[in-house]
Order: sequence, then structure tokens, then C-alpha cells
Amino acid sequence: MTTPAVLHDVTVVRNGRTLLSVESFVINKGERWILLGPNGSGKTTMLSILAGRLWPTSGDVALLGERHGHVDLRQLRQRLGFLSSALAKELRGSLSVFDVVLTGSDGALEPWWKEYGDDERVRAGKLLQDVGAGSLSDQRFGIISDGERARVLLARALMPAPDLLCLDEPAAGLDLGAREQLLGRLRLIFGASEPSGVVVVTHHLEEIPVGATHAALLKDGEVVAQGPIGSVITSKSISDAFDVDVEVHLSASARFSARGL
Repeated sequence: MTTPAVLHDVTVVRNGRTLLSVESFVINKGERWILLGPNGSGKTTMLSILAGRLWPTSGDVALLGERHGHVDLRQLRQRLGFLSSALAKELRGSLSVFDVVLTGSDGALEPWWKEYGDDERVRAGKLLQDVGAGSLSDQRFGIISDGERARVLLARALMPAPDLLCLDEPAAGLDLGAREQLLGRLRLIFGASEPSGVVVVTHHLEEIPVGATHAALLKDGEVVAQGPIGSVITSKSISDAFDVDVEVHLSASARFSARGL
């Protein structure tokens, strides 16, 4: 059984500033993790390492049983699903929605890098249907709404049938209806046996999908708490991390929320 991700003594330093310092972090098979913390806490930096998009300054990283420095990351990324707003900005707006999803099979930004087979094309179409975006297939990516774009990017992240799925604030900027639709899709993913591991970055408790099993709380570039989600997301830990007094609630439907004191 391959462990999806292991970080040990990992640091990321830029211009003399430490953006991230992680002593130990492990995603085991079947776990669904939330990376939570205020802006600038290091969440996206940590996710970028887990997604094979960023080399740490120091430390050991093993993704899907392969160690950084001992594997071609271009090949490894074909087993990693990745979604981020930064990636959306890199994609050409005139690309069709279908091509945005199709190129997710190998992480390319343009469809002319390789010849895609019939199986890949069928899978892209099915994923668009699965996320409720089948009717958008021929639309240009640059003109669809934020909510539609979030669903398309989720389909793209799922295109390689990833063993580890990494999502950076997938609900950011969505209105209430679009957010709830997306969280419903994520709930289904969290409840499935594949991918082997899932990690989602957010700084809003309301955006934590039902089915999350574990959480890591970051502050000032360090992991200040990690473990089963119920033991990490508490009124005290959230208040300390965000420097504001809040009371955390867990609803009957297993949704988190916070209320100021």
C-alpha cells in the first residue's frame, strides 16, 4: 500500500524569508485532508509541494512512493490531480472547455503537445457530465462563469484518474449556489475509494466538504495542529490561528461554521 504523501523537515525559503517549515506531515491511503489557515499561512505553498509543482528549499518529500530528486516530476504529475486559480489564469481563454479538461490527462496547457486517444476523449466528456458541465463542452473557457469554471477545473483535475488530488481553494469566489453545488461534488469524491488521497486548501470553515477526515492548521508558515478533523478544528485552535475569538459549530449534517464572540 503506497502512502500518498510524506513530508519530513521540509522548508521553503524565498529572499531570506521562510514561507513554510514542516517537521512532519503524512497523508495515508484513504484520508481526506483539509489545509486550513489565514492568508499567508503557507497553505498554498504546502499544497504546491504535495502536487509536485514546487521544489522545497530543503527536506524530504515522497509522493506516491516516489522521492523528490529521484523521479521525473513531469511523469509523476500524471498521477496527481491539481486545481488552482493560478492554473486557471495560465490556460488560454480561447480554449474550448473540452480541451481544458482533455489536456488535464498530462497536465499540458495546450492540446497540440500530444495526440489524444479515443479513450481520453470519452473520459473527458464523461467527467464534464459528472460535474454538471456537459453542456459547456464547446464553449470557450474564458467566457464561462466562475461557478462553471470551478466545475470544469475539477473535471480537469480528475482527468488523469489521480492517485492524489490537490485542490487549492476550489470554492473561492463562488456565490452561495455555485459553492454548494461544488461542495456536493466534492462530498461524492471524498466518499469514494479513489483517489487514494485528497487534500483541499481553504480558509473558510463553511467550505470544508462533508467527509473530510483530517485537517492541518497552519499559521506563519508552520503546521500548528494536525490530525483527525474533530480534534484539530476546535474553537480554541481556530481562534488562536486566526487571531480572533470565534466559536466553532458542527451541524447535524457534518458542516463546520464559526461565529464571532
